[in-house]
Amino acid sequence: MPKAKHKTSRQRARQENKGGRMDDEFFEANIVVIGAGGAGSNTINRISTYKLPKLKLIAINTDNKHLKLMADGVQRVLIGREITKGLGAGGDPEIAMKAAEISKPLIAQAIGDANLVFIVAGMGGGTGTGAAPIIARIAKESGTVVVAFVTYPFKLERVRLKKALIWIEKLQKEVDTIIILDNNKLLEYVPGLPINDAFRVADEIVARAIGGIAATILTPSLVNLDYADVRSIMENGGIGMISVGDGKGIDKVAAVTESTRKNKLLDIDMTGAKNILVHITGGTDLTIADSNDVVAGVTKGVDNQANVIMGARIDPSFCDKIETIAIYTKLQHKPILAGAEMDKPKEEDIYYHPPPNLLR
Repeated sequence: MPKAKHKTSRQRARQENKGGRMDDEFFEANIVVIGAGGAGSNTINRISTYKLPKLKLIAINTDNKHLKLMADGVQRVLIGREITKGLGAGGDPEIAMKAAEISKPLIAQAIGDANLVFIVAGMGGGTGTGAAPIIARIAKESGTVVVAFVTYPFKLERVRLKKALIWIEKLQKEVDTIIILDNNKLLEYVPGLPINDAFRVADEIVARAIGGIAATILTPSLVNLDYADVRSIMENGGIGMISVGDGKGIDKVAAVTESTRKNKLLDIDMTGAKNILVHITGGTDLTIADSNDVVAGVTKGVDNQANVIMGARIDPSFCDKIETIAIYTKLQHKPILAGAEMDKPKEEDIYYHPPPNLLR
């Protein structure tokens, strides 16, 4: 079983130079989280409630009305003003892609000198689907590590499924790691919830994952992560999977371990993962020993040579409770996605084409 690497809250400050080395002082991670389109922007609003002052949040959209709903402190970027007039992409990823391409200077300026960029988007719609690959490309051109968190449509949404399959493939080519959260697996995790509530759960899971990682990098924690840790997991990570769990009471360690192994949000064999990041949140009673036991259970059966990183932080509101999010990257098998068995469609056969005046 691989042994988790971790640092205490006295972690070293590091500096990355052009050769990729980390020096012992002056380095500070510059983390940017971008929500592309409506779904991604909703997640950004949720992350904003974490109140992490050093975390830069950006909402990028073709819909100006939706941008006006963003929380205070979120940077708003309207793209493709010339072609969409701020009215959205009409569900067409091609229009969103063009909007992002012509707004490249705005996007690059917003990203700035980030060294870690998270992009959040829903796949199968318009703006998030089409703009995310361009946003990722712009970020990569600056030399940063780029990680995409995307949601995959329900199996009954056939047109959205087809679009998602095409554009996930495009996005994967532009990022270091793409972490797919399959809404169909989400319904297995929360089977009794109405669909709208399930969407909010998806937002919360992604927000917890990104916000938790950022918090353990940017603020003192029980077990800190640093930029080098996250980079080692996410750089060239390919397709990634997220798994979530929680446990309460005297057997909370066993319970959180079991639920995390069960609640995979992508249908894929996790045992072949080469990189694993386990983020743990607990109350004031959370110990290093408990954290190590959780990591050992969550990573049971994976490659002994896997790179396992642990981060843990205390939330005083957690009373006798532990929550875990595990991210597996460099998976050795392809995910099983609803709709993948269908013949791959031509792009022009599945896109909604908006009225001509939308393109003027």
